[in-house]
Amino acid sequence: MSEHALIVIDVQNDFCPGGALAVDEGDVIVPLMNQLIDTHSHVILTQDWHTADHSSFASQHPGKAPYETVEAEYGPQTLWPDHCVQGTKGAEFHPDLNVTPAELIIRKGFRQAIDSYSAFFENDHTTPTGLAGYLRERGLSKLRLAGLATDFCVAYSALDAVAQGFSVEVVLAASRGIDLDGSVDAMIGRMREAGVVIR
Repeated sequence: MSEHALIVIDVQNDFCPGGALAVDEGDVIVPLMNQLIDTHSHVILTQDWHTADHSSFASQHPGKAPYETVEAEYGPQTLWPDHCVQGTKGAEFHPDLNVTPAELIIRKGFRQAIDSYSAFFENDHTTPTGLAGYLRERGLSKLRLAGLATDFCVAYSALDAVAQGFSVEVVLAASRGIDLDGSVDAMIGRMREAGVVIR
């Protein structure tokens, strides 16, 4: 059995052009992502899945605007436009993404009071999604990550995966970033320092 798994991060309508939190060229990665999906025996998808009143939404903080930061119980939290609300079209996967081969879909950010960038932990860095246990139980130790956005959900997933003892590679060509004040370069640097292979 192959030890390799592809983790496709948040390729959802709201992160693509025209979406509520659009990542520049977010849809451009879909054909390459489908090629990666076709060449991996084990595919896992992550899906942002927020409540309508999620605490990470700027709309829930009077006087605050998207991309401002507030102090949450678990530390600094960037405020976002309302996005990927459960059951909405924005939360759906991009229509051209080949989701059929996926063996698991990890939904994250569904707890109203805490955001979740990583596929492995909520933003308190202690509440697990269960993904690490699933991978270990199935003997999947070599992970390849790609998706949206490079500097948030992809990077935090990669950093947590390394910390959990997995071998991790990030495919930049199949990822795109939000890039708040140079956050893409900063997070690529953090990933490299942690031992993530960037290609």
